[in-house]
Amino acid sequence: MQPRNVNPQRESNLKITETNLTTIREFVLLGFSEIPRFHWYLFGVFLVIYVIILLGNGVIILITKVDHTLQTPMYFFLRNLSFLEICYVSVTLPRMLMDLWTQKGAISISACATQMCFFLILGATECFLLAVMSYDRYVAICNPLHYPLVMNHKMCVQLVAASWAIVTPVQIGQTCQIFLLPFCGSNLIKHFFCDIPPILKLACGDIFINEIMIYIFSVLFVPVPFLLILRSYSRIISTILKLPSTTGRAKAFSTCSSHLIVVILFYGTATITYLKPKSNQYEGMQKLFSLFYTILTPMFNPLIYSLRNKDVLEALRKLLPKMSAL
Repeated sequence: MQPRNVNPQRESNLKITETNLTTIREFVLLGFSEIPRFHWYLFGVFLVIYVIILLGNGVIILITKVDHTLQTPMYFFLRNLSFLEICYVSVTLPRMLMDLWTQKGAISISACATQMCFFLILGATECFLLAVMSYDRYVAICNPLHYPLVMNHKMCVQLVAASWAIVTPVQIGQTCQIFLLPFCGSNLIKHFFCDIPPILKLACGDIFINEIMIYIFSVLFVPVPFLLILRSYSRIISTILKLPSTTGRAKAFSTCSSHLIVVILFYGTATITYLKPKSNQYEGMQKLFSLFYTILTPMFNPLIYSLRNKDVLEALRKLLPKMSAL
């Protein structure tokens, strides 16, 4: 039986079902609605950060592509990481900038599902790509004589392709599983993008199976690559400590220190975000840590790799005069 006096505006966003439950057709990303006076300030800050991310990672892609001294597996993987970071941040940051500009935050369920799907695919792919990069450093330091044979171009392409292929179908399936749930009641997402925890809070009915599947995929796509990274670096450190000269140890460690810093930043903030207690009092902290691994880490990566890498700095010195001459 249809209810009386239905508000037309509300009816445009909600569909009344025969069971008198309101099925959500649109979400609202609250973002930073609790601090409305800082919206324009945040818009300016995030816009500058986005430009820095695009320029920084874009320069890394350019110099590793055109400079002949950087045509090695390590920089091939770095180029792919920079491309991934541009895609990763572009899934969330432009939408957040638009919401800060319009101060609305409305997002359709299909757009929300698309954002979550790409976010999950890119985040999980980065986990595997970081593991691939650690394996590259392991072969270079622990088996230097076999390095050109093991890490040939074909193998590098296959490792990058496998990083994408492993996670893409699984994350598409996981997103479909989540958005096949009924959503009723509140449509307010207490976050600045469509992430799994705030979306599941809005779902109706039993979400036990969804939580189990999310846990299984999280174990496969986060701890497993991290354990592979730890295994590679345990052998790398063991090999470095056995080197006879201090200069040799310092040079060997410098080739993997940048990657190690990136791993700590990415995994550290992501782990804190998803393993902390699920309570309303931690929602502000969740958004803060989410900013680190979704926005600030992609911004720091080019700085970490350029400032701590003599080859990249030298390539930049050669590239800048050519660009200024244009």
